[in-house]
Amino acid sequence: MSLDLEKEYNNRAAVPEHPAIIARWAAESKAYRNINPPRVIEYGEGERNTLDLFDAGPGPAVIFIHGGYWQALDKSFFSHLAKGLNEFGVTVAIPSYDLCPNVRIGDIVEQMRAASGIVHRAVDAPVVVAGHSAGGHLSACLLATEAHIPSAYAISGLFELAPLIATSLNEKLGLDEAEAASLSPLLWPAPEGKFLDAIVGGNESSEYHRQSAAIVTAWGEDGVNTRYEEVDGANHFTVIDPLSDPNSTMCERLKQLVSRA
Repeated sequence: MSLDLEKEYNNRAAVPEHPAIIARWAAESKAYRNINPPRVIEYGEGERNTLDLFDAGPGPAVIFIHGGYWQALDKSFFSHLAKGLNEFGVTVAIPSYDLCPNVRIGDIVEQMRAASGIVHRAVDAPVVVAGHSAGGHLSACLLATEAHIPSAYAISGLFELAPLIATSLNEKLGLDEAEAASLSPLLWPAPEGKFLDAIVGGNESSEYHRQSAAIVTAWGEDGVNTRYEEVDGANHFTVIDPLSDPNSTMCERLKQLVSRA
């Protein structure tokens, strides 16, 4: 029996309470910015080409790239996710980026490369990249190409884009087979010797589990230090919640990756 790809990738339909979760993100993020105002840095010429830098001290930093299927949201929804790592003394950068259909996914990849380079120069240290959903895809892309990024922590990532072509998501993405293949880090040369964690919520669709397992296997066989983890009871939206808690295993693992950078 063939998979219903529309259902597999429609996270908002799978989690009916997602509006309340996203509203909570916005409120918690605003509250965190009020007590810990970030430094806003431009990394490009566009209105959305800025990042929030939550400085917590010297050393390697973490850049967190948000999700939204490359077509929704911005950095203002995710400031609270800097809290856990900030309490460990780890600086966190959270960028916005231009959205499809105004740009192509490949343009967003280039924007995140530019943003990561700005962060690298700002902290004068390596950068660990973390991301959620589309941000997980972008994290893997950066790990594969950027010398200053030794590790990626991809949460609910998308590493093979061809399955999205048949879904309504592609109305704004406009992918064809060739572009989808060229933007799929699963098919890229593996960044041998680097570290990739692929995390997925236990309650996410089978395709999300398959995507994370696939890149862990493929890149692991080609010399990447890979790790796969399922977060019990978490859906596509709640899976990132532990980043705001310094006592979470998620923050502890990222702290380990930072200390190794």
